[in-house]
Amino acid sequence: MTPSHDFTGLLRLIDERSAAFRAAIASAPGFDAAVPGCPGWNLYDLAQHLGGGDRYWADIVKAGPAAAPPAEALAARAALVPPREPDALVAWLAESTELLLDTLREAGPERGCWTWWGPALTPQNAGGVARHRVQESAVHTYDAQSAQGVPEPLPEEVGLDGVEEFLFTCVATPSAWPHPPAVFDFHAFEGLSWRLVVDGDGARPARIPAPAVEGVGTAGVAVRGPAGDLVLHLYNRIPAEALRIAGDGKLLDLLRDWEPEV
Repeated sequence: MTPSHDFTGLLRLIDERSAAFRAAIASAPGFDAAVPGCPGWNLYDLAQHLGGGDRYWADIVKAGPAAAPPAEALAARAALVPPREPDALVAWLAESTELLLDTLREAGPERGCWTWWGPALTPQNAGGVARHRVQESAVHTYDAQSAQGVPEPLPEEVGLDGVEEFLFTCVATPSAWPHPPAVFDFHAFEGLSWRLVVDGDGARPARIPAPAVEGVGTAGVAVRGPAGDLVLHLYNRIPAEALRIAGDGKLLDLLRDWEPEV
């Protein structure tokens, strides 16, 4: 299996992970449980964020190419107040996902739109939005499950695409790395590997051949684990200690704390 599904596959994964999120919300005895991965949020806040995000990005894609998020989309998101009754909230979440999926299907993958990421490695279009929404839906499903003490691993196909999507969308930047140059390698047990080089010219990710033997190689630090766990670590949901680390593990703390302009 290789990263970057076709557009139809991305829409399927959004649908599947969103259904899993609704199942986690529906099974909760209440919505006051704290969400470990999102400090200060409870389950209701998490549901508002994910469902509101679906509606927001539907509005962004509908608006087409833009230099900034459309004012109407920002106003609609600010005014959003989801229902608090459990069945109504689950129905609202389902409607939110369907709005996003219908908009993406109508737009097609190549339709341009505003995005918070730059165009260098992840396209500023509906396809790029769909790919990122897969990861939003998957990680927040993990969050909803974690709030109830029953987190499930990310599906393999989500994890394999998620490592590359995170590095290419959330990390790639021309902003200068404020520390000595460093190289990070990420190796998924499923057989795919990526390298992130950071220096004064920014952060440059690339897919690389999987190494024949385990070790740090030419990188400053090498991280190994199931692809889904790599994603969860990159999103700061699980600690580095949950993975196999070779080399200077303190570099991972620097990467986690860095807030580059993407």
